[in-house]
Amino acid sequence: MKKPVFRIKGLRRRLLLNTVGVTTALGLVCVLIVTTMFAAYYQSAMEADMRYRARTTTDFFSGYLNLSYNQYYQSCITYAQTFEDKNDLELQFINADGKIVASSYGTWAGDSPTTPDIDKAINNRSIEPYLGRNPQTGERIMAVSSPMIYSNGEVIGVLRYVTSAVIMDRQIIRITIYSLLALAFVLVVMLFSSNYYIHTILLPLRDIIEKAKKITGGSYGIQIQISQDDEIGELAEAINEMSMQINQNEKMQSEFISSLSHELRTPLTAITGWSETLLSAGDLNGDTRRGVKIIHGEAGRLTDMVLELLDFTKIQDGRMNLNMEMTDIRAEFEDTIYMYGSRLSQEGIKLVYQDDDEDIPEIPCDPKRLRQVFLNILDNAAKHGSEGKKIEASIACEEKLVVVKIRDYGPGIPEDELPLVKKKFYKGSSKARGSGIGLAVCDEIVQLHGGRLWLDNAEGGGTLVRVEIPVE
Repeated sequence: MKKPVFRIKGLRRRLLLNTVGVTTALGLVCVLIVTTMFAAYYQSAMEADMRYRARTTTDFFSGYLNLSYNQYYQSCITYAQTFEDKNDLELQFINADGKIVASSYGTWAGDSPTTPDIDKAINNRSIEPYLGRNPQTGERIMAVSSPMIYSNGEVIGVLRYVTSAVIMDRQIIRITIYSLLALAFVLVVMLFSSNYYIHTILLPLRDIIEKAKKITGGSYGIQIQISQDDEIGELAEAINEMSMQINQNEKMQSEFISSLSHELRTPLTAITGWSETLLSAGDLNGDTRRGVKIIHGEAGRLTDMVLELLDFTKIQDGRMNLNMEMTDIRAEFEDTIYMYGSRLSQEGIKLVYQDDDEDIPEIPCDPKRLRQVFLNILDNAAKHGSEGKKIEASIACEEKLVVVKIRDYGPGIPEDELPLVKKKFYKGSSKARGSGIGLAVCDEIVQLHGGRLWLDNAEGGGTLVRVEIPVE
């Protein structure tokens, strides 16, 4: 038997995605904001410090601007050589042509810098920053250039501080990692707490689903244990009340059908008996005799319906029993075909028995009940497939099963009705006469034998009914 599939996992996944997913998105936004703010603060602080150094150094050298160019440049070289923070910063003196005159790193042997802060400082006569990659080395740097204005107002060069941005980038990356770790910790805590919370909801919900499926399957009156005084408890209580109400209604319906069926049997027996008596008297002629035959036939049909209703009430109450005995199932089936075939021929329907010489062993079964199943299926084939004017029947042994097949050549069953045709009182779109419980009774009888009853549309049109009965 296929295990029922619960959608609890889907619900758990949806709840976790909604809570953890939203929190993750918000957390990532917060991490981005914190990282951006820290980077901006760190860069701003670093730039402000370098601006301050450039301004104070430029102010310091303003006293040397009255010297000759050679004296001025010599003082720059001397200052660069004695620069104390050379391990953290590089101090450069650059002339108006962009050539390095002096550097705190010693004799300059490389190319002169080409970052835009130098030209901006010369052209704008203001302190200009730069944050980016060094065009010569590719290293990320931060630089601040301050113009050095001669006494005659001429910009004779630029004082430039340069430092690597690697340390700053590492700090930003470190802050980002710490923020992500904090977010991960929050998410793990939330995941466990949310999962526990959802678990407390899904456990009783799973029980409610299982009990509801049993109620749907016909276990009316079953009760759900209520352990929570909340919305889930209210749902369980509502289902319990519904289950009890359906159980009471089913009992009342079953009692009513049983009582009515017994009450109908007495007058139907009298009608059938007297109609047989009148027909056997031989003094009825013409329309009178035809009318009595109709009365006799309709009384028989009503008797069959009453018997079906009685069987149905036995199934509902669990009182249907089988009188098991070893039976030649082929003989029982062939007798049914022979008996019913003559009746169908009067209605212009040909019943074709596809005989198979294969031996079929005797099986333990209730022959009376199985004959009832065969007759009911043949009757349905005649009612619903009479347009085809042909019914095929066969019996064979397949592995450890006796398989009976009955096929008509009627319009078939709509695909959307196939799963429902064996339900009690279901008639679907069919306009044929009947109570709608014959197949439900047949299905129950076959199941009591440990077998299965299948209905499907046959290839080429019509309906194929397959009855499987275990040999053992």
